[in-house]
Amino acid sequence: MKTLAVIPAYNEEDRVADIVRGAAKHVDVVVVVDDGSTDSTSSKAREAGAMILTLPVNIGYGGALQAGYRYAQSNGFDALVQLDADGQHAPEDIPALLEPIMEGRCDLALGSRFLNPDSWHATFFRRAGMRFFSFLIRIFAGQRVTDPTTGFQAMNRRLIERVASGAYPDDYPDADVIVMLLREKFRIREVGVTMKPPPPGKSMHSGLKPLYYTVKMILSVLVVMIRGRGAGGVE
Repeated sequence: MKTLAVIPAYNEEDRVADIVRGAAKHVDVVVVVDDGSTDSTSSKAREAGAMILTLPVNIGYGGALQAGYRYAQSNGFDALVQLDADGQHAPEDIPALLEPIMEGRCDLALGSRFLNPDSWHATFFRRAGMRFFSFLIRIFAGQRVTDPTTGFQAMNRRLIERVASGAYPDDYPDADVIVMLLREKFRIREVGVTMKPPPPGKSMHSGLKPLYYTVKMILSVLVVMIRGRGAGGVE
């Protein structure tokens, strides 16, 4: 199977090269989506061996991911793994995430820090938020997901085709996308992975951002339900 790593990056010149080199050990191609960086993220990633998709302006995490999905779709990749450029996700966990995809046991593998006792488990308030979104997913889609905000994921060709469509959030694709995919009967399972704390100043969970994220995610989940995508239950 032809495999791809997609790494969205915004001003990650200090870390991106190490992530690229680590990911390259486990996939056929590494693509860094430079989301309008103003530093040397692109050149550092290119020197480390990545292909670069350059976005002229910063369009957000979800938009950068979708650029990577469309690249995978257009170039015939069978499986894709996505991980962040800030060092939170350990490239050595890529094989564990890809394994259930390659064996046909699921369409989407979610890397869960909560299934690995050695992983960083976030602050109390962030864990409370994760539990809340886990509750929403279980209520609306019927499946328990321990780490609904994880960005460390792997997917098969069928799912690549789906997320490369226009119906994908531009900023924080998390619980809303999981609910949507479960209701469309995509098979999702979790894999224990190691996660590290976000670098200083990089967290989206500061200031009023958590409030915005929470309200936005609740509304997004409700929109998914109103649209009635894939009604008929969860596989």
